[in-house]
Amino acid sequence: MLSRTADHLFWMARQMERAENLARLLDVSLAVSMLPQSRGGSADIAAPLALTGMLETYLDRHDAIDARRVLHFMAYDSANPASILSSLKAARDNAHAVRGKITAEMWMSINATWLEARELAAAGGGDFQGFFDWVKERSHLFRGATHGTCQRTDAFSFIRLGTYLERADNTARLLDVKSQLLGREDDDSPDYHAWSALLRAVGAFEAYHALYRDALSGRRVAELLLLRPDMPRSLRACFDEIRKWLERLEGDNGRPAKRLATELQAALAYSTVDEIFAEGLHPYLTRMLGAIDRLGGTVQRAYLEAA
Repeated sequence: MLSRTADHLFWMARQMERAENLARLLDVSLAVSMLPQSRGGSADIAAPLALTGMLETYLDRHDAIDARRVLHFMAYDSANPASILSSLKAARDNAHAVRGKITAEMWMSINATWLEARELAAAGGGDFQGFFDWVKERSHLFRGATHGTCQRTDAFSFIRLGTYLERADNTARLLDVKSQLLGREDDDSPDYHAWSALLRAVGAFEAYHALYRDALSGRRVAELLLLRPDMPRSLRACFDEIRKWLERLEGDNGRPAKRLATELQAALAYSTVDEIFAEGLHPYLTRMLGAIDRLGGTVQRAYLEAA
């Protein structure tokens, strides 16, 4: 496969996953900012700006942190390269570039998503909760079309690799948003509500109670989202998949990426939540985010750049 084609497939998947995860991040930030126990609504709603590196850009255009402005900026603003709308456009553009390498169902799903998102943005819809739910649904439809119709070739491997690299990055970032709340695991503290909103944002609320059957605590949430192999959005599950799809790509040029992915997968497989807390959750997540970034760069150099 041409590196240019692999690059388009990889980033098509990453951008679709990014749009979904940004919707989840905005959803949890909005929910937490509206809680009466919130430590500061403006700080909670500004978290997506800081995590996407768009805080300065936003403040250049707006004089204050305002919930509706932040949500519009991160959801509908086509001039913001980190917005949901921009991510959906980038995904659609990458899909268009490799139209012959994806199935008709995949193309119809991603193209329809972009066209409808553009209409919603033009209408300036104020139902942000509804929009976030719609983005998640469209991402699920695209992923289902991909899994159900795409031939299991290198093209599928690059799509899955892009999906799980982006998901690992976003799970770590979402968890890091609330890492400062650790140290107070009292069920009546604001931490309970923040962790509950976070679990709902990643679709893990039911899984948490099925596994632990006790009150929410930061330690258990961290264990679920970092180390559980049966939790689809955990870092452990993501790296299990990353390693699997990298192994299916042939060629010696991918050895550095495969080695790094294996090291990270093994570190997650044989770590305990006590070891993570001994290091500190925020430092641990910062280190993992750096490792994920390095892995993405290694994959880029190995497979996606023209020789």
